[in-house]
Amino acid sequence: MASGAAQNSSQMACDSEIPGFLDAILQDFPAPLSLESPLPWKVPGTVLSQEEVEAELIELAMGFLGNRNAPPSFAAAVTHEAISQLLQTDLSEFKRLPEQEEEEEEEEEEKALVTLLDAKGLARSFFNCLWKVCSRWQKQVPLTAQAPQRQWLVSIHAIRNTRRKMEDRHVSLPAFNHLFGLSDSVHRAYFAVFDGHGGVDAARYASVHVHTNASHQPELLTNPAAALKEAFRRTDEMFLQKAKRERLQSGTTGVCALISGAALHIAWLGDSQVILVQQGRVVKLMEPHKPERQDEKARIEALGGFVSLMDCWRVNGTLAVSRAIGDVFQKPYVSGEADAASRELTGSEDYLLLACDGFFDVVPHHEVTGLVHGHLLRHKGNGMRVAEELVAVARDRGSHDNITVMVVFLREPLELLEGGIQGTGDAQADVGSQDLSTGLSELEISNTSQRS
Repeated sequence: MASGAAQNSSQMACDSEIPGFLDAILQDFPAPLSLESPLPWKVPGTVLSQEEVEAELIELAMGFLGNRNAPPSFAAAVTHEAISQLLQTDLSEFKRLPEQEEEEEEEEEEKALVTLLDAKGLARSFFNCLWKVCSRWQKQVPLTAQAPQRQWLVSIHAIRNTRRKMEDRHVSLPAFNHLFGLSDSVHRAYFAVFDGHGGVDAARYASVHVHTNASHQPELLTNPAAALKEAFRRTDEMFLQKAKRERLQSGTTGVCALISGAALHIAWLGDSQVILVQQGRVVKLMEPHKPERQDEKARIEALGGFVSLMDCWRVNGTLAVSRAIGDVFQKPYVSGEADAASRELTGSEDYLLLACDGFFDVVPHHEVTGLVHGHLLRHKGNGMRVAEELVAVARDRGSHDNITVMVVFLREPLELLEGGIQGTGDAQADVGSQDLSTGLSELEISNTSQRS
């Protein structure tokens, strides 16, 4: 779900592709999987908690269908139908007892509350649900699976850079409604960047679970920003349980944007950031969570922690961010509570840019508009590879970190040139940082440009 091949198709073309796609998948898989059949996807670990099942299996299906070039909205719809069918069945046959280990009484009590299920068995059963849906839809694709969605141009580029491992993850989900069975008239699209540290587990987990957790929040329809904020908190809570079970120590910052109708809703933890560009001007939407922020420093010290200056400001002499998902040994000093904000969209907005600190540490906000404008000029209004150029700029300026950049165009790139728009500086959004509780080929590249 987090990446894929370039896609250029209208809704009409998408609809015409569905019968051929169904024929091909049923030709490759003429019958449901038997117990001896190899699985067509890599299972995420040996066990899943019951609350992890939906998101993890969605990730498997969307990756599998995306690799087979399924139309994105159709892939989301068929995945939703299959996961709905699986979750209506009795999953007790997949129940697994946790391994017996010598742990403190308190941890044993917590573990007993978590129902663990066999991941491989679930994945096999889920594929068979997916197969049955495809078989049924081969005869008649329901209208809900063909419902039109807004077309988006999204340019994404990510590199490992000089780091030993790639710990960033990103999500581009224009078919949010199809994936979660939302049938109202409000179009929704979700985009996110997660920047892991101490391993990739937390970033991968957040990229799989935050949007699914958001879809379960009752506030999603009435207060989407609050739903995103709660989704971050719940994802952190779930990952901490997993980290204790599996002895994981990683963490991740993250930023996400949910475009819901004519409104933009964002949530963030740590120093991954999103900016909005409107008529050539940067609109600052948020303030990243860094230990040197006075309110963050005061919060950490009130809990008994400290903030010290080493090569940079760090929490308890370790992490350079004050909020993150995971980091089990730095809780509660490193908070898992996100901030969130909302902003109405007028139609005059140009694009969103989401990126990790590997980009923003070396490219200030006010330079983004000039860089994007220059790229569009050189490429005659084609924005498909603008993220690649932005990543190259950050690398050339000395960033050694993983770098991920996502540009979500809110208007056609060619329109931005026809209007003669160039960067003219920064503008501070009214919502600011409001808390709603009040050679690149050698550097491990992920490059995605999609119109979907």
